[in-house]
Amino acid sequence: MKLIIHGGFFSESSTNQETKKAKQNALSEIVTQGYDYLKTHSALETVIYTVALLENNDLFNAGIGSQIQSDGKVRLSASLMDGKTEKFSGVINVEDVKNPIEIAQHLLTYDDRVLSGDGAQSFARENGFEYFNPITNQRQLEYEAKLNQQNNKGTVGCVALDDEGNLAAATSTGGKGFEIPSRVSDSATVAGNYANKFAGISCTGVGEDITSGALAAKIVTRVTDGFTLKDASDKSFLELKAFDGFAGIIGISAAGEIYHCDSHPHMVWASFDVNLQVFK
Repeated sequence: MKLIIHGGFFSESSTNQETKKAKQNALSEIVTQGYDYLKTHSALETVIYTVALLENNDLFNAGIGSQIQSDGKVRLSASLMDGKTEKFSGVINVEDVKNPIEIAQHLLTYDDRVLSGDGAQSFARENGFEYFNPITNQRQLEYEAKLNQQNNKGTVGCVALDDEGNLAAATSTGGKGFEIPSRVSDSATVAGNYANKFAGISCTGVGEDITSGALAAKIVTRVTDGFTLKDASDKSFLELKAFDGFAGIIGISAAGEIYHCDSHPHMVWASFDVNLQVFK
């Protein structure tokens, strides 16, 4: 059993050291909770549970504490992929909900598995997801001061390998802040979140760069074709250099390889593979 999570990037400066430490502590607690959950649950159930924990922590840009778009609204995106069934589901730019990853979970049983905007919100309401305002006081202050233009690369994600050898990946984001309303990030696409029987990947960084590089799907495809997870990731990141792509990934292979990689420093992540690791 293996589990790895990320909390996106952060701006490295002396004023952010307290926040950096708080994120490290939160990731340590959440990955430990997630690993304990994995002991008695599937990889799919675990990535949903763990990403929901990340969405419920206002230190991260997903769910509660998500960044605010240029029109003053929060729009959330999240996706889920079951490596066992190779089914993908997600919501894009859904408003006034608490845990978009749980809506993605609900959609996994439908034929129409990716919904956006008003349709996603209507689906959420029809299926018992109540109104919730995810804007925190801190995000509102950042919005009013336009501070989030300086720290706009945050997402959360989780990849799990369960004791039956099944993989799953889940990713959730509140966007980059001050974007054009209804901009679509990578997080609810196979570029940002992908898993099959061979590997699972969750991405963070600049959504447009991750989408241009088809990053998650490309890495998993290379692992499927025989690459190690490290080699598949490293080769894919070399290809991002053609357009100075900004990205980070976490991943696990069916062989048990656990890996993280970023094109720039300061991605926060944590893993649990018998022992706890928290880095950055």
